[in-house]
Amino acid sequence: MTRPARVSATVPPDAAGMRLDRFLATLPAITTRSQVKHLIDDGRVQVDDRARKASYAVRAGERVAVELPPPPPSTVEPEALPLVVLYEDDDLVVIDKPPGMVVHPAAGVRHGTVVNALLHRLQGLEAVGARERPGIVHRLDRDTSGVLVVARTLEALEGVARQFRQRTLEKEYVALVHGRVAAASGVIDQPVGRDPRERKRMSVHSRAGRAAVTRWEVAERLPGATVLRLFPKTGRTHQLRVHRGLSAAGAARTPAPLHAPA
Repeated sequence: MTRPARVSATVPPDAAGMRLDRFLATLPAITTRSQVKHLIDDGRVQVDDRARKASYAVRAGERVAVELPPPPPSTVEPEALPLVVLYEDDDLVVIDKPPGMVVHPAAGVRHGTVVNALLHRLQGLEAVGARERPGIVHRLDRDTSGVLVVARTLEALEGVARQFRQRTLEKEYVALVHGRVAAASGVIDQPVGRDPRERKRMSVHSRAGRAAVTRWEVAERLPGATVLRLFPKTGRTHQLRVHRGLSAAGAARTPAPLHAPA
């Protein structure tokens, strides 16, 4: 019989006062609100070794421990697809995702993804996090190439996710933009959210956009184009694709990034 997995997290200062159920929903090993409810109702959640209600306001420094029941069988099929592995140990796998490859299955895409390939390569990965995206801490767009960090254990999944949440892990992108960017560096600070007219797209024109900040600097100037290094300080969906106005001169637009090292 498979033993329940255990994950734990320390409440960071910026989460102080958050309801326990909402804090649990931020953990990568927990994927849905209904799962949060069942875990609390079944007595599988403790805060500093004491059971708490869903409405309990967590405090900075408290230790939240969760006992996860064995996951249901994965619906994602393993596939023998080529992967360029840059680094691998017992906790992590770091791969170079090629452009054109989707990270995990979603509506309309069930095969040929990074997850399909990882399930074929890594035994037991299906138990690490969500069924559709086991081990996945962060994602890259289909057409974006770059370094992807994959967790092999729940402990590693939470550890890397915590680094993303606390922004102790820096992300760097390289992008080619149209036109000549006059300034040498700058910061884009424009909220990103659902476009008010095209709901399937993200936009800076959203009525309820979330804060999105990207620092940038010129790496090289080419005839009719500029190569930029981009350092996103937030991780909004398609943040780099939708940001516009890279400098006070507003000389360039940002298309899809060409490479996305972690």
